[in-house]
Amino acid sequence: MLDGVGFIGLGKMGLPIATRLLAKSNRLSVFDTRRAAAERLAAKGALLADSCAAVGDNAEVVFVSLPSPDIVREVALGAQGVASGSKVRIFVDLSTTGPRVTADVAAGLAAKGIEMIDSPVSGGVAGAVNGTLAVMVAGSAPVVERCRELLATIGRVFYVGAKPGLGQTMKLCNNLLSATALAISSEAMVMGVKAGLDPKVMLEIINLGSGRNSATQDKFPKSVLPRSFDFGFTTGLMYKDVRLCLEEAEYLGVPMWVAPAVRQLWLQACSELGPESDFTAVVQCIERLAKVQVSGKS
Repeated sequence: MLDGVGFIGLGKMGLPIATRLLAKSNRLSVFDTRRAAAERLAAKGALLADSCAAVGDNAEVVFVSLPSPDIVREVALGAQGVASGSKVRIFVDLSTTGPRVTADVAAGLAAKGIEMIDSPVSGGVAGAVNGTLAVMVAGSAPVVERCRELLATIGRVFYVGAKPGLGQTMKLCNNLLSATALAISSEAMVMGVKAGLDPKVMLEIINLGSGRNSATQDKFPKSVLPRSFDFGFTTGLMYKDVRLCLEEAEYLGVPMWVAPAVRQLWLQACSELGPESDFTAVVQCIERLAKVQVSGKS
């Protein structure tokens, strides 16, 4: 039996994940720099902590869902980090930080007697809400087993190995494919519309044919054609994930030819649309140059 659960980082993904954990554990301690986000869970019965260290004082296992490697490092090992807590023994990182940062954080935590579970997730906000995320778990098998019931609350658990960082590698491979699918689908859809094709008909054909992918099946119908651009993941985070993937490929000595072009488009999207824009808006970069719009509106 785990002695208390903590959660830090109540953003678009973190809040619904923490909400599911709260339903599972009647002792959830939460913290976010945006106090209003934490207060939403406190209103449902969570304990509101005033720092990351306080979460570590309240909970044996602490989950984090954070936007960048530097923030994960600070939250884990900083002066007021989780590792300063008196009770914490397991640190579960749901973020995408890259394998080498994860290995560094795991080593820093181990020096303080804290085990790390490297556990990035995929499946978007809808998956977080519904508990259907792909949960890519790396870490000591006995420690993972202690937390398996909690991890299964947020999605399907895939154990990928004992070494922290393997979960990160799996996530980066996944997100490179996702980023590439959206980038190349945007180019193909803009080309078709420029030539005079109906984008709705294009998607119907593609999704019954060999070109179907996650972008044509989900992102274009739900967020691009309606022009809502509200799928729930930011352009800046997608660029970060592609950049981390290419850095890891270079470190491993794996050649990549397509990925650098994909990274360049996401960098352009960050510059043109802003890092906080929804990542489905990347199509607008291509639309602007082609002087057409991929829209399902008449």
